[in-house]
Amino acid sequence: MKQIIVLATTNKGKTREIRELLKDFPLEIKNLEDFGPIPEVIEDGLTFDDNAYKKASFTAKVLGYPAMADDSGLCVQALDGAPGVYSARYAGENATDADNVQKLLTVLKNEENRKANFQCVISIAVPTGAALTYEGKCEGILAREPAGENGFGYDPLFFFPQFDKTFAQLSIKEKGEISHRGKALKEISREMDKIMEWLDINMPRFTRVPCKG
Repeated sequence: MKQIIVLATTNKGKTREIRELLKDFPLEIKNLEDFGPIPEVIEDGLTFDDNAYKKASFTAKVLGYPAMADDSGLCVQALDGAPGVYSARYAGENATDADNVQKLLTVLKNEENRKANFQCVISIAVPTGAALTYEGKCEGILAREPAGENGFGYDPLFFFPQFDKTFAQLSIKEKGEISHRGKALKEISREMDKIMEWLDINMPRFTRVPCKG
């Protein structure tokens, strides 16, 4: 029987990448769209770690399944690490990916230092609140205009010199090899047997009580 893990997201791009990278394990990867509506988690943590754990633990408690959440973002050297944990809402609470990309291009219009890195923290939590944490980071350079149709978020701007492409020009396989999320997921892959054992130990067990009438 496959172990169900719920991704605490409705992001189709993120779900597709994680399913692809973990496809060789006995897992059934679901996301929030596979369930009825649940209350929204307010991502008000000061770090990626804070937000990842908050999303994973809340989702696990509400749905009763192990949950995986990542918080990731773009940290720009010239902006002292911004937008960081605010990456998804850099241009406002309801900003689209295109809005965020355009704002970043505007802010950096006359900036010569284009160094940036993507950071990712993944939390795997069970309904009791216990959790495991994994991290990944990828260095790159911000292009002066978007390029590529793949990926999501800031991928069209994030240029990876070793491949001479932006993240949005990479295939899922290529991106999985070098991305911040890919690196964190590789660490998860290496420890999946231990993670499965940990889930088995830490998932609550319910006692069946016969109906008395």
